[in-house]
Amino acid sequence: MEERPETELISIPATPRASTPEIQTPSGQRSPRPASNKEGKSSTAWTPSSFISPRFLSPIGTPMKRVLINMKGYLEEVGHLTKLNPQDAWLPITESRNGNAHYAAFHNLNAGVGFQALVLPVAFAFLGWSWGILSLTIAYCWQLYTLWILVQLHEAVPGKRYNRYVELAEAAFGERLGIWLSLFPTVYLSAGTATALILIGGETMKLFFQIVCGPLCSSNPLTTVEWYLVFTSLCIVLSQLPNLNSIAGLSLVGAVTAITYSTMVWVLSVSQQRPPTISYEPLPMPSFAASVFSVMNALGIVAFAFRGHNLVLEIQATMPSTFKHPAHVPMWRGAKVAYFFIAMCVFPIAIGGFWAYGNLMPSSGILNALYGFHSHDIPRGLLAITFLLVVFNCLSSFQIYSMPVFDSFEASYTSRTNRPCSIWVRSGFRVFYGFVNFFIGVALPFLSSLAGLLGGLTLPVTFAYPCFMWVLIKKPTKYSFNWYFNWILGWLGIAFSVAFSIGGIWSMVNNGLKLKFFKPPN
Repeated sequence: MEERPETELISIPATPRASTPEIQTPSGQRSPRPASNKEGKSSTAWTPSSFISPRFLSPIGTPMKRVLINMKGYLEEVGHLTKLNPQDAWLPITESRNGNAHYAAFHNLNAGVGFQALVLPVAFAFLGWSWGILSLTIAYCWQLYTLWILVQLHEAVPGKRYNRYVELAEAAFGERLGIWLSLFPTVYLSAGTATALILIGGETMKLFFQIVCGPLCSSNPLTTVEWYLVFTSLCIVLSQLPNLNSIAGLSLVGAVTAITYSTMVWVLSVSQQRPPTISYEPLPMPSFAASVFSVMNALGIVAFAFRGHNLVLEIQATMPSTFKHPAHVPMWRGAKVAYFFIAMCVFPIAIGGFWAYGNLMPSSGILNALYGFHSHDIPRGLLAITFLLVVFNCLSSFQIYSMPVFDSFEASYTSRTNRPCSIWVRSGFRVFYGFVNFFIGVALPFLSSLAGLLGGLTLPVTFAYPCFMWVLIKKPTKYSFNWYFNWILGWLGIAFSVAFSIGGIWSMVNNGLKLKFFKPPN
């Protein structure tokens, strides 16, 4: 029998194009592969597969060509060749990777605008027109720049995605120092904001009920604590949604309600007749020291109005990312839209509220001023709708601010057991967290009065740390403009944090300046 040549015995069949494996998550979702370029246009950006060109493949035999083409497709799909942590597929923030620019806009709007904007006219009462507008403008531009920094640093190191703020802080400052610097302010921004939302949402529900029912419901009304419990129960029911992408609809509701009630509040305020004794001069203080501390507290209120940076990396972590389609592109697109609408909310509230009430603005904010001065001039239906929108917004904001805490609970559980949380374990964590916030709010009802102090304590998360992270990770040329600019902004943020915290503590000690976000009038 005639033997065949050895070369004919070697047959390499065409293998299917390699693809990124999909992992079944606890909630039954699969993270899809990123969409391919429908137009078929080649990217001009360099990728690991760029060297595999038709000219390079032409002299190579067909079997080897197939292998290289398959390898090229795999590299294009995997992108950064990111080392994925299997545990991420079990956690709420990274469980689903099908986010997009629309989701980013919804989440950023829901996290970036809310009840804290209603207190901005109080800061203007201490700062006056010029300093109030100037400080608000500088704070807005500053936090927009640090937001851009965080978006860019999410994938600053090839093969690594910093899915959480604490992870990026550890990469920049070191494991131990990063945890010490970032853990307290980020946890307080999440858990403290959730507790404040329970207080505000419960009190707003009580006021809404009083407006709708009027004297018919005054025989045996619920107490304020009972309204807190009702609001907490609603939050716990909504918190059963499994991951950050699954609450995109709630974030859309929160964004729409925030924009709507913010617009309604300042439009209704400026459309009514102003009080006759109104003045726009800064509130007089008994001493120079008192004036300085009051200004510091007011600037702390302005700083606290711009929150949400502790959620930027988490939101971006819900998106797929490759060399062709990096996650920072849709994230920044959505963030720009979100912060455009945030500016359309915070600036009119601050300026319009101060124009309508001047130094007569109550320490509880513009919503309380609207009810106190014009409750008999505005139809009850409009007031009721405004307060109902506040309740919806608080319910939605509670979910996105609680998600990092849920993620921490489940990360601790999965690291110990090496398996995902069951539905019952996950529900148990969220019920426990909701009632812990409820009991803290009942035990410390003045928590929501710490606007200036909270603004000072959490200011580095938004204004200082991102600048330091950029220098330590990106390493710009020493003594260049970029190097000086970020170091100066970072240390200014730390100095302002200390000053605003002192002003907030002073305002708490001084009973005359004690600030409360939202206290229903008698």
